[in-house]
Amino acid sequence: MLLDFLTYPFLRYTFLTGILIGIIAPLLGTFIVVRRQSLIADALSHVTLAGISFGLMAEKIYGWVISPIYSGMIFSVIGSIFIEKLRTVYKAYQEISIPIILSAGVGLSVIFISIADGFNTDLFNYLFGSVSAVTVNDFYVIFGVAAFVLFIIWLFFKELFTMSFDEEQATIAGLHVKWINMLFIVLTALVIAASIRIVGVLLVSALMTLPVAASMRIAKGFKQMIFLSILFGEIAVVFGIISGYYLDIPPGGTIVMTSLVLLLIAIGMKKLRK
Repeated sequence: MLLDFLTYPFLRYTFLTGILIGIIAPLLGTFIVVRRQSLIADALSHVTLAGISFGLMAEKIYGWVISPIYSGMIFSVIGSIFIEKLRTVYKAYQEISIPIILSAGVGLSVIFISIADGFNTDLFNYLFGSVSAVTVNDFYVIFGVAAFVLFIIWLFFKELFTMSFDEEQATIAGLHVKWINMLFIVLTALVIAASIRIVGVLLVSALMTLPVAASMRIAKGFKQMIFLSILFGEIAVVFGIISGYYLDIPPGGTIVMTSLVLLLIAIGMKKLRK
């Protein structure tokens, strides 16, 4: 079954990209869920959609050759910075920053798509993922993002762990909470933009939250929760890519449904233990 993925270069790059995404998306998702900021992934995914729409519009209307993955990353990073800035403006109602940026992302997407008078199937692939959309350049970009994310998590693991459970205590302890928060949300933006090729813009937030939700039911510690989240994420991504290729369907939907099945199994296991 995996022979085609080892034989054809475009499938091999898709498979390797999926492995990377299966690591970094649930990894960051663990911190996001613990920090009770799960909807940030939704907001940034919609901002990424605006960036993709802008890239496709620029190429169709003006002939500018801008890779949608790059424009998506730029918009996503800018959106993440605005979210963090708005959190400081609305200190008592920090969660309001998320729907503000989400609404802006949707609004810009509609404007760009309307100006371009619609797109072809390219936009559909970005919305729900595609097995054949990953290029060699995309793989190298995503590999660079994955390496950067893993390095930063390794470097600031203790700080992120402390801030995830008690941000006020982290501030009192003298941690640079403001800058670490900014760095973390930028990492989240990069991971979301990097995941669009495989999972799709509208479904990427599920890969960052569902494996974590499943691992929370059976993990006995934070590090074990990270390990199980990545394991569940990899299972979902690999099954989604393989089924997407052989059934000729977008892999994003299968990845989400596989993650949901794993969540239900984890909930069932927890009840059986009790």
